[in-house]
Amino acid sequence: MKIIENGTVTSPIGYLGVGCYIGIKKAKKDLAMIVSQVPAKCVGTFTTNVVKAAPVVWDKNIVDNYSTAKVIAINSGVANACTGVAGELNNQRFARLVAENMGLDEHEVLICSTGVIGKQLPMDIIEAGLPKAIDLLSESDQAGIDVATAIMTTDTKPKHMAIEVSLSGKTVTLGCCAKGSGMIHPNMATMLGFITTDCNISKTVLDAMVKEVVNETFNMISVDRDTSTNDTVLCMANSLAHNPEIVGPGHDYDLFKEALSIICTYLAKAIAGDGEGATKLLEVDVVNCSSKENAKIIAKSICTSPLVKTAMFGNDANWGRLFCAMGYAGVDFDDTIVDIYLQSNGQKIKLVEKGMATDYSEEKATEIIDNEKVNVLVDMHEGDQKARAWGCDLSYDYVKINADYRS
Repeated sequence: MKIIENGTVTSPIGYLGVGCYIGIKKAKKDLAMIVSQVPAKCVGTFTTNVVKAAPVVWDKNIVDNYSTAKVIAINSGVANACTGVAGELNNQRFARLVAENMGLDEHEVLICSTGVIGKQLPMDIIEAGLPKAIDLLSESDQAGIDVATAIMTTDTKPKHMAIEVSLSGKTVTLGCCAKGSGMIHPNMATMLGFITTDCNISKTVLDAMVKEVVNETFNMISVDRDTSTNDTVLCMANSLAHNPEIVGPGHDYDLFKEALSIICTYLAKAIAGDGEGATKLLEVDVVNCSSKENAKIIAKSICTSPLVKTAMFGNDANWGRLFCAMGYAGVDFDDTIVDIYLQSNGQKIKLVEKGMATDYSEEKATEIIDNEKVNVLVDMHEGDQKARAWGCDLSYDYVKINADYRS
C-alpha cells in the first residue's frame, strides 16, 4: 500500500471536486461538491440521534433504495436540522437544482449540511452560487483540498488523505476527507465523512464493510459527549480501476478493507485531535478484556469523562479519574487485577498495578502527559479482547468557542 501525498477525494480515477465561497457564511468557503464522472455505488452510515436533519433523511433514502449516485453536494454554515417541512422542501430543492444544472435526476444527488441548527437554508444564495461551483469542478489535488476546507465549521484544519492498493494487478485508490471538531460523540458525531474509490466492488459488500470499519473508527471517538443531528459518512465506488469485482471474502477483500480502515482511522484521529479547544489527542487502549464489547464500553467511558479530559489538559496523572470512569461504564470486572499505564513519545509509566497505585514519579507522569498525543493503556487481565478509542482534553477554549458559536 502507498499513501498519496496530499491525497484527497479527487485522487481516485473519475472524481471531480470543488470547494468555494458563495455567501452562506460571512467570508469562508461554504459550498463543496464531490462528483463521480460515471454512476457510482454509494453506501452510508448516519446519526443515531432521534432528531435527524433533512439531508440525513434524504441521503438514507437514496443509499437504501437506489443502486448508484453521482454527486455529493455539501453546504457549511447551516445544518438544516429542526427546520420542519420547509427544511425538507429546501433540501429537495437543493438536490433538484444540482440535478438540473448537471443534467441528472435528483435521486443521483446526495446532500449534506453542517452548521447552526434551526436555520433554514438560504436557497436564493445556493441557487445563485451553484453554477459558479459547477464551473470550478476539477480533478486536481487542490480541488480535493478545497472540498475538505469548504466543509469545515469550527475545525482548525482540513482533514484528508488518499491511499493506493494493488488488487489482482490493478491499482485501486481510496480518497477521503472529513470535518468535525465539536458535538462529537461515539455512534457518529457532528461530523461529515466522504470516501471515494475507483474500486470495483459490489454494493452489498461495500455497505457491510463500511459499517464494520466505521464502527471501529468513527464510532470510537468523542470530543464532548454530544451526538449531532447531521452525522453522515458516505462512500462512493465507481469501478473505474477495472479490478475484478469484489463480491465476498478473499485476498482483495482483505486488502481493500485494510486500506479503508487506514483512511477511516486517520480521519477519526484527526477529528479527535482537532476537538474544539483541544491541546492533545487522547488515545485509550483497553486490552486483555473479557469481551470486545466490554473493551469498547470501557475505552469510550474513559475518553468521554470530563474529569479525565480536564486532568489531561492540566497534565495531571490523576489515575483515580481513569479508574472511576471505568467503574461507572456499566461493565463488571475485577478491579483488583487491573493495571494502568501512561505512554507518549516512547516513554511509558505504570500508574496502577493490581488495582492500586505504584510508586511512580509524578514528575515523570506529568512529562509524559505534556505531549500532543497521550496513550492510556488499561490491562484488564480477564481475557484476550481489546478495543481502542480516541478523544481529547477539555480546555478553557472549548467553553469560549461554544459560548460564542452563534455570535
